[in-house]
Amino acid sequence: MSESKAIQLEKQEWRRQRRQERWKQLLTIASPIFLLLVWEFLSRTGLVDARFFPPPTAIIGTFLSMAASGELFSHIGISLFRIIAGFLLGVIPAISLGLLMGLYSPLRHFFSPLIMALMPIPTLALLPIILIVFGVGETSKVVTIAGSVFFPVIINTVAGVVNIDRIYLDVARNYGASSKDFFLKIALPGSLPVMMEGVQMGQAIALLTIVAAEMMGANAGIGYLIWTSYKAFLLKEMFVGLMLISLFGYLFSLLLKGIQAKVVPWK
Repeated sequence: MSESKAIQLEKQEWRRQRRQERWKQLLTIASPIFLLLVWEFLSRTGLVDARFFPPPTAIIGTFLSMAASGELFSHIGISLFRIIAGFLLGVIPAISLGLLMGLYSPLRHFFSPLIMALMPIPTLALLPIILIVFGVGETSKVVTIAGSVFFPVIINTVAGVVNIDRIYLDVARNYGASSKDFFLKIALPGSLPVMMEGVQMGQAIALLTIVAAEMMGANAGIGYLIWTSYKAFLLKEMFVGLMLISLFGYLFSLLLKGIQAKVVPWK
């Protein structure tokens, strides 16, 4: 095969892959738009009760009016602070302890029973204790989110370290690698693929937890907006809150996938 023919085939393959990527992107955008159009049609035609499921265009109008008044950004700012602070407070200790547990068997045997015993308890079930210890202020909300994020991250981190091929550990040990090298150059990069899956789960759980936490003992935030709107039967405002949570989940997921592509390019 001539060189020019090979180059032409490579270009054709590249164009085919680009078309496939564009098609996938189109499908990704089309699915939520299709759902919203069906919802709009059903609500406008009365096939579903518009009092309970107002059309998306009406919800968007409510969103714009709430944004114009500044009320919406107040709720968003408070919830974002709680989510980010709680997420970091849960993820950083979980990764640190997870790496140590994966590397050192005594630590793993010491902490594993505690983690396995506490993990099945829903964090929200512990909310009364958290409120007693930390009060009804911001700290209790942040701690509640941190507690819910901690467990999936630490379990995935430990699993990632434990499943590292032992040959890497043996080679590092034979060459006299320090504990710092084991920690930063073997355990951390080796566990990253599985760890990032735990972080993805953690961000989803953080969003679930913030809504529930703000429904109790809060006077602002997206969860508070959803709950108070529901109680007052202001369903357009309630759906604004629900859509914001959905949007944040999607954006956070894209952000973490972008980070994962950078730190784990081989995956």
